Amino acid sequence: MKDDLIATQTPKCRVTEPEAAIAALEHAAPGLPDFRRPESAAIDWAVVEGGLGTALPCDYKYLAEWYPPFAVGDFLLVPLPEPGKEHHALRGIRDSLEVLADAWLEPRIGLRAHPAPGGLLPWAESDESDKFMWSTTGDSPQDWIVTVASRGGGWWHYAGGAVQFLAEYCDGTLEPWALPPVAPEVTPC
Repeated sequence: MKDDLIATQTPKCRVTEPEAAIAALEHAAPGLPDFRRPESAAIDWAVVEGGLGTALPCDYKYLAEWYPPFAVGDFLLVPLPEPGKEHHALRGIRDSLEVLADAWLEPRIGLRAHPAPGGLLPWAESDESDKFMWSTTGDSPQDWIVTVASRGGGWWHYAGGAVQFLAEYCDGTLEPWALPPVAPEVTPC
């Protein structure tokens, strides 16, 4: 299976503005705003991005600045960086990258882990070890798409950003290929 043979879901309209993506997620998961911070958190993105050697998508950064880490439907865990704990977030991402490279990626799949050009960079996982990653291709992180690797072996792309993916997974717009449907209930982690 090569990357160009992995199926892709394309949203009707790609949401590129972080505020609009968050609004869609808040609408899809009505309990999420209960956990919204009263003001934007000052996350030291230089630590996270410098440690990864790449900038991260604006929608993800905006989500982390307004929300603590959370779980969707007691299934999908979104471990966002927290102020003062950026080194912990970086270590978590690096650990996920190591697992991805060692146990998930096989030469026959044709995908590689970050920092390889276009490599996969994890941003979330399920409690059943499904992986949610960015394919780091395009002119900027705003062009990155989501790649899903299910524990059952299904790989697929979603041609949108991480926050839009979460919104469409919660509201049922997204076909959950090889994943269970998820309840739009949010709990902090």
